[in-house]
Amino acid sequence: MSNILVTGSEGQLGSELRYLAQNQPVDANHIIFFYIDRSSLDLTDHTAVEAFIVANSINTIINCAAYTAVDKAETDVQNADAVNHLAVKNLALIAKEGSIRLIHISTDYIFDGTNHKPYTEDDASNPQSIYGKTKLDGEDAIRKINPKGAVIIRTSWVYSGFGNNFVKTMLRLGSEREQLSIIYDQVGTPTYARDLAQMILLIIEEPCKSDSVALYHYSNEGVCSWYDFAKAIFELTDIKCSVKPIRTEEYPTPAKRPNYSLLDKSKIKNEYQISIPYWRDSLKECLQILANNKAGTID
Repeated sequence: MSNILVTGSEGQLGSELRYLAQNQPVDANHIIFFYIDRSSLDLTDHTAVEAFIVANSINTIINCAAYTAVDKAETDVQNADAVNHLAVKNLALIAKEGSIRLIHISTDYIFDGTNHKPYTEDDASNPQSIYGKTKLDGEDAIRKINPKGAVIIRTSWVYSGFGNNFVKTMLRLGSEREQLSIIYDQVGTPTYARDLAQMILLIIEEPCKSDSVALYHYSNEGVCSWYDFAKAIFELTDIKCSVKPIRTEEYPTPAKRPNYSLLDKSKIKNEYQISIPYWRDSLKECLQILANNKAGTID
């Protein structure tokens, strides 16, 4: 019997995991999912989290919970640290104490964006924002505590039919305005949360590949800028909104973003013998789902 706890269940990735669990063949006699969000359980409360895990015989934790308001985090440091670092540390301690497998989601923002080739798992981290720093602190806590079989997955530019994200914002603004100005000098790869959720489900089905913490990079294939991403959204939906490319300095934000955060996915592809969908193909799939659900009623 596998009892799997999904934290951050109301977010994009948590929602996609729930969707896949409910709509794909799952042996209900052997796998039970439990879904929690910040309103149902405080992940920084060691006693409460441990009691929930023991009461429900949890043997796998998929931690999708995160403080992702990147700009707000610059001034809301305490809350960002609580969710992205202290809660993760707490889960790692409980996972080690209870021999529970922990899958944790991290971010490309732990890099400074000065590379000129895709970042590997061995490249040095150097976050430039509170969000990136607190996410790295969460990673470091897992590595220090070292729960057996733990996995950290760094991803980038996540979007979904669920929740709020760049794709939905572009669909809304593109239908309201004749022109949008979008940054062209920040380069990375979008990640469809459903593809990432599929990868996570594959990982938990496989035996642990290491006694220490395993670190992987995962995004969709290919590369684009935010400008390219917006152009593709409008092209695939026939939205007649022109897109003006602008530099990062023309759109100042409280938090600094990495200008280059392309992730090298060779490790996860080789170890799990997978192919990863091209970003435009996954975007097309997500847009079709949104269109079929009347542009967002999937929420």
